[in-house]
Amino acid sequence: WFILTYGKDPTARIVSPSKLPSPGEVFGAIGKLLDRDFTDSLIDTLIRVFKGIGLAALIGISAGVLAGSNRGVGSALEPLVIFLRSVPMGALIPLTLLLFGDGEKQKWMFIFLAVVPFVFSDTVKAVSIVPERYVETAQTLGASRWQIVRKVLIPLALPDIITSLRFLLGLALGYIMLVEIVNTPHGLGTMLNTSQRLGLYEQIYLLLFVITFIAFTLDFLLRGLQREAFRWRKDL
Repeated sequence: WFILTYGKDPTARIVSPSKLPSPGEVFGAIGKLLDRDFTDSLIDTLIRVFKGIGLAALIGISAGVLAGSNRGVGSALEPLVIFLRSVPMGALIPLTLLLFGDGEKQKWMFIFLAVVPFVFSDTVKAVSIVPERYVETAQTLGASRWQIVRKVLIPLALPDIITSLRFLLGLALGYIMLVEIVNTPHGLGTMLNTSQRLGLYEQIYLLLFVITFIAFTLDFLLRGLQREAFRWRKDL
């Protein structure tokens, strides 16, 4: 990157600064980025992502546990889940605009619809791979079906479900950029779109680094909490 963009004279560079600014130009734009209501945009973006992920976790995990422990429920929900997983992300934008308007609700409902089928599928998988011996032991001890779900399947599947949510949180940070260009006063996606229109190329690259760093930091923190909560899982 440094070699491709070396030189004070733009015409002497291997790659034009209008295509790829130098590392110094990119990271030197931090001050200008902070002057553009960066903090408010970051907070608003994270709130939208957490709302969408939170709702997806609530509904996707609940439905996934039911489907994973009951074949009838799983068979009934499978076609809908396959449909939602197959819909391109871009196609959800006009759908959510139609259903929820162009306000804040549309933003986090887009994240919800984009993520919930994956939460459901991963939850079903996590429940289904719980070793059968634990279920059989609970049955031998006289546990009811609900007790097996609540005290065996959910606790043993929860570490893998949280791993799935960690990965989906990173995806959601990318997905939110698609809808923050629609009637959004603050947001990292709005800043990206504005930078593109104004030709602030160094800030575009800097924002991509910032978004990646935020996703990495959140995953690092959640993984630490996950390891602390499930010390018996040595593979986390």
